[in-house]
Parts: sequence; C-alpha cells; structure tokens
Amino acid sequence: MPNPRHDEKLLEKTKMSFSEHLEELRRALFKSIAALLVGALFGLMIGGSVVDYIQTPLREALEKFYRGQASKLNFERLEEMQDEGLPVPDDLEAAAEARAEEGLVPKVFLVDPNEWVRALGQEEPISAPLPPGGTRENLIRLRVYQPLEDDPRLNLISLAGHEPFMVYVKASLVVGVILASPLIFYFIWEFVAAGLYGSERKYVYVFLPISLGLFFAGAALAFFVVFEYVLDFLFWFNDVMGINPTPRISEWMSFVLMLPLGFGVSFQLPLVMLFLERIGIFTVEVYMSKWRIAILVISVLSMFLTPSDPGSMLLMGVPLVVLYFVGIAMCHYMPRGENRFTMDSEKS
Repeated sequence: MPNPRHDEKLLEKTKMSFSEHLEELRRALFKSIAALLVGALFGLMIGGSVVDYIQTPLREALEKFYRGQASKLNFERLEEMQDEGLPVPDDLEAAAEARAEEGLVPKVFLVDPNEWVRALGQEEPISAPLPPGGTRENLIRLRVYQPLEDDPRLNLISLAGHEPFMVYVKASLVVGVILASPLIFYFIWEFVAAGLYGSERKYVYVFLPISLGLFFAGAALAFFVVFEYVLDFLFWFNDVMGINPTPRISEWMSFVLMLPLGFGVSFQLPLVMLFLERIGIFTVEVYMSKWRIAILVISVLSMFLTPSDPGSMLLMGVPLVVLYFVGIAMCHYMPRGENRFTMDSEKS
C-alpha cells in the first residue's frame, strides 16, 4: 500500500502560492477555450451535415406517420369502390397497406370537367360551360398519388429568417464541445491533479473513463433507440387528435439535445451511488434493503425525463434499474482507499 507520509512529502514539494494557482487555472482555461474553438471551427465545416443527420429520426417518423394516413385513405377508397360494385382485392386492408408501403400518398382534387377536357387538347366541352361560381356538384373528384419523398410535409419549418442560421451555429458548437471534451477534461484534470495524492489520482483515472462511457452510452441509447418510440407516441397522439404535425427545426434541435442529455446524466447512477457510499451517506446494506424504493424513484424520474409514453419510460427505467444493481456491485467489490488521517493518528 502507498505510504501516506510519502505522498505528503511529494505534495509538499509541489505546493504553490495563491497567485501561482490562479496562473495555473488561467492556463488551463486558456487551453480549454483554445481546444473548444478548434473543435467549433471543425464543427462549422460539417454543421450542415450534422443538422441534416439529426433530422433523420424525425423524417423517418414523419414518413411512418404519413404512410399510416395514406393506408387509411386507400382503405376508405377501396371500400367506396366495393360499395359501387367495382372490382377490388379480396383483402382490402392488405391492399391499402401495400400501396402505402410503396410510398405513394393519395391526394384528392376537385376538377372542372370542361377545363380538364381542354387540358387534354379537346376543343368542345363535354357539357355546357359552368357559370361563374359553379357549385361543388359540377366538379369531378380526381385522385392523384404523390411520392412520399416529395411530400413537403416531411420538411421541417422555420418561423424566422435567422432560425436556420442559429440552428446551424448551435449544431456546430455542440460538435465542437463533443470533439474538444477529452482535451477539456484533460486540461481541467491536469490542474486539479496537482492538489491530489497519488492514491486519489488513481481513482480519478479509473472513474473518469467510466463516467464518460456511461454518458455516451445513455446518449446513444436515446438517439438511436428511444427517439423512435417517443416520436411514434407523439405522432400517434397527433393522429388521435386529428392534427398533422409540422415540426419546427429549432424546437427539434432542442429536443435532440435535451433527451440524450437526460439519458447521459441519469446513466451516472452507479458512480453517484459509489460516491455516496464512500463518503458514508449510504451503505451497501441500505442500497440492498431499499431496492424497491429505488425502483419506484427510478420510475418517477423516467416519467419526468421522458415524454411519459410507456416505451421511452421503459427504455430509460429498465437500464437504470440494471445500473442500480451495478452500483451496488461496485460499492461491494471495489476496494476502499485507506484513510490517510486514520493511519496518521494510529501511528502517532
């Protein structure tokens, strides 16, 4: 085991005055800001691609939503044809879904038959010309199919001229923070480590990568898995209310940032448990005996940190329950560091 008195001697050699600490802090902040600026400059180069990429889950959800609507409209049309005695497939629902899966969205227009005949190149109208302000009964219904990929409803909107630019800048800054974060953590840690003992530095070297890994795992789970269930629930509710969604780019950008952030922070649970156990607030026995209450608290937090649909709540709650027991295992099996003050008092 490391000798705490030896650590004390090493620490004594590296002691600095208050002004020297401020100078070291200034250097650490300067290097961190420089790393952030470099990352942000690189982010500006790929900001457009980033904005396009983070729209992918939303566009896929919108396509699924409008395919469902197209399937309903196709089914209604097939039922009308059946009532009119026209030939229709045996399985109306399967036929309606098949047309929708082809990516064809039906649109119904009312057309003046005389104008339609003229558009086809005919000289004589098929009936007497309609008087000005003719009624709907004089018009014919024309059913037109539009490819879903050309549907303007799949595009996000902005309500201000500067909004796309601000979204581009925000996405670039986020990319810069992500790219520069390892260097920023290193520079800050370099400043903090000067005031720690060797045994304390060892634990930081172990826990910092674990913390980053848990954060990115939670954020990845939110972006690649949870978004699908959240958007399906939200668009299903839009359908129930009879409202077509028209997403706004700035609101979607905020949502993309907040949900992964909530998952990433919540996945720090094992390290928080280990910290609370090490400073004596909780013990492993308390964690084990209160696991039912912990699951209840996790369920409530999952409800507040997600849009409250069952799918996303489960996708946050179940991993957190697993991480809760991982935290118990870490508290039980990871060795405690020796208390320097206790050892000094025992030897004196």
